[in-house]
Amino acid sequence: MKLSTGKEDKPFFTGRGRIDMRSRKASKEKVMKAAIDLFNVQGYSGTSVRDIAAKADANVALISYYYGSKQGLLEHLMTDFLEGYVGAIERHTNELEETGAGAALLGAIWDVLAYQQRRHHLARFAHREITLDTTLVRELMTTYLTKEKSLYKRIVRAGFEKGEFRHPPNDYWILQLRGMLILPFLHPQYIREVYHLMPHENHFLTKYYEELTGWLSQLYKGEIPKGLLRH
Repeated sequence: MKLSTGKEDKPFFTGRGRIDMRSRKASKEKVMKAAIDLFNVQGYSGTSVRDIAAKADANVALISYYYGSKQGLLEHLMTDFLEGYVGAIERHTNELEETGAGAALLGAIWDVLAYQQRRHHLARFAHREITLDTTLVRELMTTYLTKEKSLYKRIVRAGFEKGEFRHPPNDYWILQLRGMLILPFLHPQYIREVYHLMPHENHFLTKYYEELTGWLSQLYKGEIPKGLLRH
């Protein structure tokens, strides 16, 4: 279930005339990119709609038309990110019967990491925004993050019941897992400056996943099959 994410594409006119479909799509993507960049640097409160329009080289009216307000743009960015984030886990949960829990868990972990890396600027902003106590964040937690927890629980419970995993799901284990999955994308500057590692590079993703599977081995009965480790 999505929160309100702006108006659907339809004919739009400015003082300079009609904007065609491709131009509107390009303009919306430029607006989203500009907003993410500015929110990361200046913060949400320190950024105005005019700042976003200027950076995106877009008409202020276009932003107001599609998102209603800066708050509407924020809701769109957050729900867009979390739809893909939770969707990466849900795809593997839906394939539990075919793949088994061991493969589903590793697949979900890899896809969550890869998704965040592909959208690392938005991931940083979204994860940081979720640390705030706002009405929007509470709605997002109810809609998406509670679902994230239940999907991980479903995978681990299935693995335990079928003898693939050593223990049933518990909240502390899921908290540890989630913390490790989001840390590189919530704190990329810390990782670059202190560890001289680059979370946006593919080499980092591969090595980080390898270390995560080492931590995960305590869950599996016996060694993790090598065929499951390849992504």
